[in-house]
Amino acid sequence: MPDVWPATDITGLHDEAYLVVADLARIQAMKRQLLQDGKPCRFEMRQTVGSGNRWYDVWLDADRAADGSMIGVVTTLVETTAHKQREQALRLLLREVSHRSKNLLAVIQSIATQTGRYSGTIDVFLNRFRGRLQSLASSQDLVTSSNWNGARLSELVEGQATRYCDDPAYSIRLDGIDPQLSPNAALHIGLALHELIVNSMSHGALSQPNGYVHLSARLEDGPDKMGAMQLLWLEKSPHTEQPAPRKQFGSVALERVVPASLDGKAELIIGEGRVEYRLSIPASNFELD
Repeated sequence: MPDVWPATDITGLHDEAYLVVADLARIQAMKRQLLQDGKPCRFEMRQTVGSGNRWYDVWLDADRAADGSMIGVVTTLVETTAHKQREQALRLLLREVSHRSKNLLAVIQSIATQTGRYSGTIDVFLNRFRGRLQSLASSQDLVTSSNWNGARLSELVEGQATRYCDDPAYSIRLDGIDPQLSPNAALHIGLALHELIVNSMSHGALSQPNGYVHLSARLEDGPDKMGAMQLLWLEKSPHTEQPAPRKQFGSVALERVVPASLDGKAELIIGEGRVEYRLSIPASNFELD
């Protein structure tokens, strides 16, 4: 029972005894209308209980005698608090889904634009764009399966590597911390891993039999680091001067798009028989157990 109502039985009491002013004025107006036209009516009422609210559906019906004449008004209240809370939770969820969908579409639009800018032909564009969409989908699956809590770094690496490597754990040797990445971090770090893996499969260590890559995740030292994590991709290239993905979406994504999306910093070094990619990730993008 709402806390504004008396603790005793309200049977026989006037509306003024247990209704707040706003509800009292509304229900009295509806009762007067009902007495005039005899048409039943319904409205929703909210009552404050402690620090929360309780919701009721209120029906007003004519009370008629055996001969059909109207002798009063019957008021029926049914509590709908649980239904209202589910409805509000669903509305919040739909707004969150809409927000995340718009963010995801913005990422896809950026990928499409940049891929088209650095693709000479339609076939090249489609091949690269499909690969990046599949990478995004793989990361999104992890985020969704965790109820939008993000993804483990190890899961993200495995998900991206599995599409290209027969033995992901051998091909990409991950060591260090294994944080829980935020949804945004999972999507963009997944994109960075995709670009690094594809480049390595074409020109680097993963293009060679038994080739592998070292990937480490460490908390950065120093009072100004604020718990940031450094992700280091390190591979030995079979070529003295490996073809770099410069002036292509791969390098743009690694050096600009990904770090900007994480509010971090990145450095890509290619040459002298090795490839290094350093990505500094602020602590707001991940959590440690």
